[in-house]
Amino acid sequence: MGKSSQSTQNRDKGMSRIALKMLFRDKTRYLVLLGAFGFATLLMTQQAGIFCGLMRWTTATVRQIDVPIWVMHPDVEQVNEAKPMEDTDADKVRSVQGVAWAVPITYDFLKAKLASGDYKQIVLLGLDTATLVGRPSEMISGNINDIRLPDAVLIDDLAAQRFKLKVGDRMELNDKEARVVGIFRAERNFTGLPYFMTTFDRAVQYIPPQRKVVSYVLAAPMPGQDPRAVARRIAEQTELRARASDDFGWDTIWWTFNNTGIPVAFGTTVLLGFIVGIAVAGQTFYAFVMDNLKNLATFKAMGVENRLMGRMLLL
Repeated sequence: MGKSSQSTQNRDKGMSRIALKMLFRDKTRYLVLLGAFGFATLLMTQQAGIFCGLMRWTTATVRQIDVPIWVMHPDVEQVNEAKPMEDTDADKVRSVQGVAWAVPITYDFLKAKLASGDYKQIVLLGLDTATLVGRPSEMISGNINDIRLPDAVLIDDLAAQRFKLKVGDRMELNDKEARVVGIFRAERNFTGLPYFMTTFDRAVQYIPPQRKVVSYVLAAPMPGQDPRAVARRIAEQTELRARASDDFGWDTIWWTFNNTGIPVAFGTTVLLGFIVGIAVAGQTFYAFVMDNLKNLATFKAMGVENRLMGRMLLL
């Protein structure tokens, strides 16, 4: 039995080598086959990679302001559509059992007037003045604590590069002076606009006058508490929408899926790459098999079973 099994293995290896020699013998057809698979794979992975990158951009603000729980207006479905909340909503969140702290922030789109006179669209984030919750995790230049100085703002590296700004430069936000005191590293967001950060009190002065200025309430659970459980408790007791950070990120991604043409556009391209690859490779492989019918018939006459010839073709 041992010798028979060894003989079968040696025969299978020999037939596999023969199958590869049959494939490599026709170099032109072999290269066409590789080219078809290579093109299809490149197209599919490239488009899928761009799609994943875009989806990651949609949640950049959630990662930039790294907090466990986001509390928002009940109608908000994704992070880039902040709606004004009551000033007292932060107190409501603090009163919920299991909440360690809760602070308001403002999130708005403004135009910055540079020293050159050009107007540039930006995203303005107003952090809690006392705690600076949501502060940048990495400063490139400047001191984070200088954000409390008069007229002080932080800008991200995209703003510094695109607008040619550095620490000490001045500009206007809604006709009020702002001075760059620091540059931080930030992830690119879906809008492609740079982040400006300042304190909540100063951000209220920069944004157009309005009765409600709170965009989100950021919160954290007490030690040992599950953020998702605390978020559900906040939603039940305050009638606001509360989501754990990861869940809010996925809400934003699914909103993009359901309300934009991005998934269809990239999905169609990936599907076309798959179909083209299968069609070209399949046609080439079919021609290869037809050209080797005589060899396959010879193997069959020599007693090679169908299962082994099938394995040769798959190889």
